[in-house]
Amino acid sequence: MLKRLTIIHLNSMEKPANHNSSLATLTSLFFMWGFITCMNDILIPHLKELFQLTYVKAMLVQFCFFGAYFTGSVIYFIISYYKTDPINKIGYKNGILLGLFISALGCLLFYPAAALSLYGLFLAAFFILGLGFTVLQIAANPYVSLLGSEETASSRLNLVQAFNSFGTTIAPVIGGYFIFEFFAKDGNLSPDSTKLPYLVFAGLFLLLALFIYKAKLPKFSTEETEQRGLGALKFPQLKLGIFGIFFYVGAEVAIGSFMISFLGQEQIGGFTEAVAKNYLALYWGGAMIGRFLGAVALNNALSASKKAGYMVGIAVVIFLLIFSIVNLSFQQISTFIIFIVLNLIAFFVGRSAAARTLVIFALINVILLLTAVFNTGSVAMWALLSIGLFNSVMWSNIFTLSISGLGKYTSQGSSLLVMAILGGALIPLIQGGIADLFGVQVSLILPLVCYLYIAYFGYFCSKQITGTVEVGRGSVGH
Repeated sequence: MLKRLTIIHLNSMEKPANHNSSLATLTSLFFMWGFITCMNDILIPHLKELFQLTYVKAMLVQFCFFGAYFTGSVIYFIISYYKTDPINKIGYKNGILLGLFISALGCLLFYPAAALSLYGLFLAAFFILGLGFTVLQIAANPYVSLLGSEETASSRLNLVQAFNSFGTTIAPVIGGYFIFEFFAKDGNLSPDSTKLPYLVFAGLFLLLALFIYKAKLPKFSTEETEQRGLGALKFPQLKLGIFGIFFYVGAEVAIGSFMISFLGQEQIGGFTEAVAKNYLALYWGGAMIGRFLGAVALNNALSASKKAGYMVGIAVVIFLLIFSIVNLSFQQISTFIIFIVLNLIAFFVGRSAAARTLVIFALINVILLLTAVFNTGSVAMWALLSIGLFNSVMWSNIFTLSISGLGKYTSQGSSLLVMAILGGALIPLIQGGIADLFGVQVSLILPLVCYLYIAYFGYFCSKQITGTVEVGRGSVGH
């Protein structure tokens, strides 16, 4: 049997302090990169129509963006292996600043891409933006876990991830309005509709960098000894978990990328892009609901009755928040309540055990995808939209289970898992090819296969890993 997760201890150079202001600053960062990541889902149908692209060519957006995660992670891993850990050398704060500057550069490239109307330059902008987000992932996620005690690390990670999901929830509504309506010339699509929004994003990244530069953030150092070789790969849960992350990110991104096209199908909803963007917000909003619920579900200090009360209350509040954001009537989104209740039930059945919850959520998504593929109209539509609810804690659970028992190889295993974000680049591209040949609805078979693997991974861990790993414990977030 494998040992339980070993946490690597890091020591602050300063005395223990209240880091709430630092956490608030980083929360705004998570919100920003969630917002802009979800903008990809808005731009894909926009660029597809603008440049008359096939689905495969349109999915090059996600290929370049998430491919940058893989490229950046490999470069980082090589430097760490032969030299030293770059972030540990320059500091978490400087690492975050570097990520913000690269991200701002990527946003600025959208201006010449739109001015010259060059799809290749758009893809280059997505790639550089993805590189910036890679640096932010490596630096910001572990930094959040250090801003307080180990016992509350998982709560902080789930909290900032929930605000990341808030960004992905409002992006389709706000970003979609600017791209499809406000900056569209006389109702017609134009490359110019991306100019001002991404200039604003670049400015916000630079302002956030200035704010973080001026902020007095705590410094941390690590006593972890570097491990040469690939010893982490001797652990079966890590090897299987690498594919788990690959398939999870791939499935989540692919479904979000095709959502507007799926809802626009005549046999599904026949919605225009301006209307479909509001429903896309429900897909990402579901992930936000699930992450807030996960933050409560892992709190073992609460009694079962209090936990249930808090979770129901949070679900109601966040649903009303989403309702206030989207430009849809209560009648149009009331069906979503049924799936929120199903999500609550699934959490209670999972009893906060990472492996068990992962199996349950993955199998529910398999059923939802089967429903979306073999039905039409509102049944298929709501089945696909509700998948976000059950994607919510998958990253946390897969990551935690994968590094459980790695001990001195935990850091190395973590970097390998971040490389697996490559799934977000390849799965949508493959699904685009299937969609070109057989249609968008049939192409959903691919993410279905991804969730089947995730269910298998959860089952393997439930049998092989001793003890219960709390939902979200030790994750670095996605």
